[in-house]
Amino acid sequence: MKDLSQAKNFDEFMEGIWRQNPVFVMVLGMCPALAVTVSAVNALAMGFATTFVLVCSCLLVSLMRKLVPKEVRIATYIVIIATFVTVVDYIIQALSLELYEALGAFIQLIVVNCIILGRAEAHASKHPPLTAITNALGMGIGFTIGLFALGGVREILGAGKFFGVSLFGANFQPWVVMVLPPGGFFVLGAWLLLFAALKRRKEAHLAASGDGHGA
Repeated sequence: MKDLSQAKNFDEFMEGIWRQNPVFVMVLGMCPALAVTVSAVNALAMGFATTFVLVCSCLLVSLMRKLVPKEVRIATYIVIIATFVTVVDYIIQALSLELYEALGAFIQLIVVNCIILGRAEAHASKHPPLTAITNALGMGIGFTIGLFALGGVREILGAGKFFGVSLFGANFQPWVVMVLPPGGFFVLGAWLLLFAALKRRKEAHLAASGDGHGA
């Protein structure tokens, strides 16, 4: 029974990281994913902030799932999420004003991030705390990985740097478009194309394996 529970929790955790990755599979939270990922640092900061809000709000929603009337559940979830977003907002502002200014209004917009509200409504409100936290943590890490993949590529190509460290020397000519809004769409499209190709390859391999066994 313990092994079964651990396997279920692991499955819940991995759902958001790979099978239902918020950025590359469900294509959710695109506003911050495209707007703040001009550098790896910005991407990680937004990812960690979103993960914190996601885990804390899903925990509280799960704990209160039998107490909140159905008629006001969405409003209640938004108040819970907004509370933790305010906490994150003040923490980032206290730690680094430069980072706070770089992320801008997108910190406050975590409140309306469909990943968080969707997890609260579709999952946390229907599962016990441990399961809700595990699933939320996986989704948060998956979202952070997606942002980092975008931010890392855009910083390398758009500035010739990675975490602010120069990679190619003074003669490198940055691809300025990568730090502009179109660059976010180009990099996201390239990642989505890669994941689609991997998915088709896996399906083709499974189909070939099935045909081989059938023969």
